[in-house]
Amino acid sequence: MPTLRLPSPEGQLLDYTMTGPADFTPPTKPLTSRKVYAAAHVVPMMTAENVPGAPAQLDWEATLAYRHELWSYGLGVADAMDTAQRGMGLDWAATQELIRRSAAEAAAVVRTQRHPAVIGRSVRDLIACGAGTDQLDPGPLEPGTAGLDAVLAAYREQLAVVEDSGAKVILMASRALAKVAGSPEDYLAVYSPLLDQAKEPVILHWLGPMFDPALTGYWGSTDVTAATSTFLRLIQENAEKIDGVKVSLLDAAHEKQLRAALPEGVRLYTGDDFNYPELIHGEDGVHSDALLGIFAAIYPAASAALQAYDAGDPERGLAIMDSTRALGKHIFTAPTLYYKTGIAFLAWLNGHQSGFQLVGGLHSGRSLTHLAHTFVLADQAGLLRDPQLAAERMTALLDTGGLR
Repeated sequence: MPTLRLPSPEGQLLDYTMTGPADFTPPTKPLTSRKVYAAAHVVPMMTAENVPGAPAQLDWEATLAYRHELWSYGLGVADAMDTAQRGMGLDWAATQELIRRSAAEAAAVVRTQRHPAVIGRSVRDLIACGAGTDQLDPGPLEPGTAGLDAVLAAYREQLAVVEDSGAKVILMASRALAKVAGSPEDYLAVYSPLLDQAKEPVILHWLGPMFDPALTGYWGSTDVTAATSTFLRLIQENAEKIDGVKVSLLDAAHEKQLRAALPEGVRLYTGDDFNYPELIHGEDGVHSDALLGIFAAIYPAASAALQAYDAGDPERGLAIMDSTRALGKHIFTAPTLYYKTGIAFLAWLNGHQSGFQLVGGLHSGRSLTHLAHTFVLADQAGLLRDPQLAAERMTALLDTGGLR
């Protein structure tokens, strides 16, 4: 196995010998014990002007090939979400095309039965896409009726785009709504008509301020208990229009309490990239499903764990999930919003994109030392499938950064 000289968190250069990939294989039939989506990143054109503020130009071949990779391992894809850099480089024009292309690709997979792991699945099982309000500039918006009307109109536009594509709708948290809402009732006044409009049950998305500080006080309060009360009221009043809720607060105790309070038939898709092993594993016969950014990085291990649950071996499933926990915590360490950098970095190390770039210049969001430790943790979790390629790319990156 290759040996590299890597910077340690303490600032030293130390030799590291790789351990090699684990034997994670794609399933030969659909996964059934948990319903899961991996929130996928996007691959930019390497020749594009990938700097802050530049319009996003995507490498469609590589971006869609990554979605096929996730489907081949039995996972659904959550697209056009924060992992795909919504509000952090992926503009609304590129987002619309991403939704349409990904949903069309999912429909083709269903039609041709291309991957054994998704045979019999519907398009909505394979692809769910985010509908938000990021075509608005929240800056000029003012609290009050006019601001709320603008937010509702923006949501309606994006909801229609996702529904027209055939994908399941994920109603994303909105920076603009957080800015203009003056009370919990204002949130209900926007979400209730959206749910009335929805043709099929949707996923509600609650993203915490650790992922996006502009969402502080979502659902009308900075007190999580009060915010949860409003969230639950919306769900209980519209349960027939809600497939599930995706909660990303990095608080396992809160998620378990919320999970217990949900109406029958409403799933809890964990978005907790720190505590996902025990939440997916569950207790007393109750578990969370998953809609996770970390699954885009650990999908071979996630699939192997879910295959173990399907086979009636939950302890092995938990052990495999646990083996990725340190990597998840590191990729999502504060400032958490830069976790996309780590996911794209691992995609590059594994040969899924030709260069280490993200739209909007976000590949600069983590230090070389952070990325070196990401490399080590991914290798120890068995997730670097071609050690020689990964070592060559890691070495080249360190050389460029002056850390030969």
